[in-house]
Amino acid sequence: MQTRYRAGPPPLVVVPGMLCDRALWDDVAFPRGHDVHHVPLRRAEIGALAEDVLGTVRGPFVLVGLSLGAIVGFEVLRRAPERVAGLCVMATNAGAPRPEQYAAWRELDGLVAAGRFADVVERTLPGMFPDRTPTPRAARRYRAMAHAVGAGAARAQLAAQATRTDAMDVLRAARCPTAVLAGARDALCPPAFHRAIARAVPGARLTLLPDAGHLVPWQRPDAVSAALHDLVAAVGTAPSGADDSHLGTTTSTRRK
Repeated sequence: MQTRYRAGPPPLVVVPGMLCDRALWDDVAFPRGHDVHHVPLRRAEIGALAEDVLGTVRGPFVLVGLSLGAIVGFEVLRRAPERVAGLCVMATNAGAPRPEQYAAWRELDGLVAAGRFADVVERTLPGMFPDRTPTPRAARRYRAMAHAVGAGAARAQLAAQATRTDAMDVLRAARCPTAVLAGARDALCPPAFHRAIARAVPGARLTLLPDAGHLVPWQRPDAVSAALHDLVAAVGTAPSGADDSHLGTTTSTRRK
């Protein structure tokens, strides 16, 4: 359902990654005074998911996405750049799928179709964490979230992954304040992917997190919270066109 946007602080539209839901953001302190809208990933095509995001609110908003959620965000930016007042992406890849990724997604989909969704959760679990070694508590937390997402949504997300395209041209044309966060120990989306994104977007700010893997909002909620507070402040002061005032790269060492 679309929510009418009123004058004032722009809402945040938050999109999780594959096998993730709004629980991904439970530890994040979103900026006060901004409505927060969570968009689930339940459709099998990136364009359809982007339309879900655009239909969540009216008017401009700050888009926050992790992994597949950020990829959906790139498509939103392609379709309606005037709607995106600010962009925060993390643990993601702006490139087109590689042949080995198509093969991996087909294999995972086959497992889900055969009733082996639990096996898919276990296969994906190590890559979510630094050095592929989650604590028992972190592993339990991921399993609970993935199973809450469920097999049907997982198949839709796998199909959607295969419809994504290279987004670097979109990023080079972006003119909104942008924050890019990368876990230095992310085995799925390493820092190089994020450096490319930050180089493409005029004025983007890249934050490297030495002790984080793929699930940045769980592993460094303090850094995500700080990035969002800085981003909405930049959105509030950004003039029309590109905003270069927040240009730079930081390495975050703060812990919650």
